[in-house]
Amino acid sequence: MRILIAAAGSRGDVAPYTGLGAGLRRAGHEVALATTDPFASLVRDAGLEFRPLPGDTRAGGSVTSKRELMRAAAAFVTELGQGFADVVDKGTDLLLLSATTAPLGWHLAEATGLPSLGVYLTPNAPTGDFPPIVTNSRSLGRLGNRTTGRFALRMADRVFEQAVVALRERLHLPPLSSSAMRRRQERADWPVLHGFSTALVPRPSDWRTGLDVVGNWWPHLDAAERLPDELEDFLREGPRPVLIGFGSMAAGEGERLSELAVRALRQAGLRGILQTGSAGLAADGDTVLTVGDVPHALLFPRLAAVVHHAGAGTSAAAVRAGVPSVTVPVTADQPFWAGRLATLGAGTAPIPFQDLTVERLADALDQVVTRQSYTQAAAQAAHHMATEDGTGRVIKTVEQLAAC
Repeated sequence: MRILIAAAGSRGDVAPYTGLGAGLRRAGHEVALATTDPFASLVRDAGLEFRPLPGDTRAGGSVTSKRELMRAAAAFVTELGQGFADVVDKGTDLLLLSATTAPLGWHLAEATGLPSLGVYLTPNAPTGDFPPIVTNSRSLGRLGNRTTGRFALRMADRVFEQAVVALRERLHLPPLSSSAMRRRQERADWPVLHGFSTALVPRPSDWRTGLDVVGNWWPHLDAAERLPDELEDFLREGPRPVLIGFGSMAAGEGERLSELAVRALRQAGLRGILQTGSAGLAADGDTVLTVGDVPHALLFPRLAAVVHHAGAGTSAAAVRAGVPSVTVPVTADQPFWAGRLATLGAGTAPIPFQDLTVERLADALDQVVTRQSYTQAAAQAAHHMATEDGTGRVIKTVEQLAAC
């Protein structure tokens, strides 16, 4: 089959689809990945065809409030929708849509008659098991959680509304609101495969038919890839270090966060690696090294702990490596994943980004490296993850669709 995967957002929203796409290609399918320009090299390095989508979320790393997040998301989605109709060619047989692209892709599928399948990285459907992942609220009980879950979907519909109106006009489709299309898909039990581990989020028992949790899709990693020599030397020179990084978050906070991180490491008596990221972390010294982007799969198993923003991908990568976490969630779904790690016992209690201090970070670091329970919980969850085959489940589903 000729498969088009459409994904957009930050690096963590795109990278897992490079591994999924590479797996589909090895299974004999032709795969293109449509995403924004900053990730073109990620796509091509995985051996996939790159198709450009407009928009860039890199500036969103400085967004922290919910209101700012909604405004940034609406602006990004509107720009995204302007070029969405251009990514499908006549040879496409199947659309695989991320949570960010599905509310646009549904209309494209209607116009072209192509079958489509959801491939989501987060649990977005309402459930009584927990409140919506983007609200950062405490559980309101089963009824309250489902009610707020439905409200969160309506808010997401508003983010997409302007883009949907313009896209349907371009596709010569009759008017249909974003919320009406979503309800249509729900009534049809539109299938969604969720690429996260049941070690972190078991499938909610009250989800509708068609919603399944299959296990993580990991970013593509070339078999010949190695860590930089300088990093290898640092890892060999002493005890296991701690990695501190905030991914695509905290833009413009580099100087403050770098100083805070170094002081906390010194206070805890630990060696550290600062990952530059969007924040621009950097520090020099005998016990501290600064690195850029390096594969989590190669680095994380050699660490004592990971301090991170609790993005879905980084959280899963830490668990996969059997390494405990100190989480500093910033916004969006990050408090949700931070809470799951803490509940699992594979991470300390989350430190909200706005409350991060030298003392709190140093205390959390001391806890996570001296109490073996954190490492044991992470190792147990890693064993569970190893039994899952998220990419294999997608391949099986795609082959079933091809046989229909």
